[in-house]
This record gives sequence, structure tokens and C-alpha cells, in this order.
Amino acid sequence: MPGIHIERHRMERIGWLRAAVLGANDGIVSTASLVIGVAAAHTGANSVLVAGIAGLVAGAMAMAAGEYVSVSSQSDTEQADLARERQELKDDLVHEQNELASIYEARGLDASLARQVALQLMEHDALGAHARDELGIPDGFTARPVQAAFASAGSFAAGAAMPLLTVLFVPPVLLVPAVFGVSLVFLAGLGALSANAGGAPVWKAAGRVTFWGALAMGVTAGVGALFGTVI
Repeated sequence: MPGIHIERHRMERIGWLRAAVLGANDGIVSTASLVIGVAAAHTGANSVLVAGIAGLVAGAMAMAAGEYVSVSSQSDTEQADLARERQELKDDLVHEQNELASIYEARGLDASLARQVALQLMEHDALGAHARDELGIPDGFTARPVQAAFASAGSFAAGAAMPLLTVLFVPPVLLVPAVFGVSLVFLAGLGALSANAGGAPVWKAAGRVTFWGALAMGVTAGVGALFGTVI
């Protein structure tokens, strides 16, 4: 309708943004660290590449499995709460109306208005109103384990591909500094991109991600050089 202003808030992005950034960051840091550690142990280029590919596959599968289990647990809890709420609406509708009205009253509405709002919302969608305002499950945001698993695996693989591509195109003698430098560039870019999407300070986010990535790769390189073996 003319004159209606629809606002878009950055908080709407926080769920997918967190998952995508976490997966890609883990993919870059873990795979680059693995590649640098193996290369620092003075192994051949083929061994470095195989280790990197294995790290990509194992990491993506671990991310997918972990996210699936975690989100499945959340989904099970949500479904159990919804089932109990559905039964309570059947057993004692008046109590549920009073319960919802008390929630709105606690948020600042006077008693009569709170009850009127509760009755109207429950007439429209009783379970949805209680799910949203009593259980804290937003409309359309129920847990999706399969979707979360694929998203985490995909973002991890995308991040892990960056250091692996460097291994393919860089001479073995330059492998450690090249992977280190390229990975830091991608980490800084990832931090800046996520900060910009979330409305946070860009330089602070980029610096934070770069620092911890450099620390992880530096420690792994030191371990590989010290022991001269594949970790």
C-alpha cells in the first residue's frame, strides 16, 4: 500500500550470517593451518595437497554432522514444547488466554488492552501466538537441521578451497608464506564482509579475524617445523 514504510533490520540476518561466517572462517583457518603445518614439516607437494583435501572433506563432514545434531536437538525441543502447548490449549483455553494476557501486561499494556490483544491473537492463531510470545519461537524460524547441515558444510568447503587453490598454483618453496598470506587476505575480507552485512565496524572485525587466523597458522607451522612430521 502507498505510504507504508517497510523497515529492514540487520538482526534479521544474524542467523544465516553467523553460520556462514563461522563455516567459512573454520574452513580457511583449519585447512590453511593443516597445509602450513604439513608443508613446514618438509613433506612433498603431493602430500600437502592430499592432506589439504582430506582436511576439507573431513572438516565439511564434521561441520555438517555437528550442525545437524545441534539443530536437531533444538528442533526436538521446539516440537515437544509446541505439542505440550497444543495440548494445554485443548485442556484449558481460559488459562492459556490469561497466561498470554499476563505476558502482554508485563510488557507494558494495561490489563484490559492486554486481554483484548491476547483474545484477538488467539482467535487468529492460538498456537502461533503462544509459540511466538510464550515459547520465543519466531514465525517462520523453526529449526531446520538438514538446511543447517548443508549450509555449514558448504560454507566450510568454500573457505577451505581458498588455501587449496594456493597450493595448486604456488611453487613448493613459496608454499608456506603464500598460503599464510593468501589466507590472511581472505580472512580479512571475510571479516570485513560480515561486519558490513551486520552493520558492525569493518576494521575491528577484519583485524580480529585476521589476528586469530594468523595465530592458529603460526602455531601449526611451528609444530610442523619442530617435529618434522605430519600433524
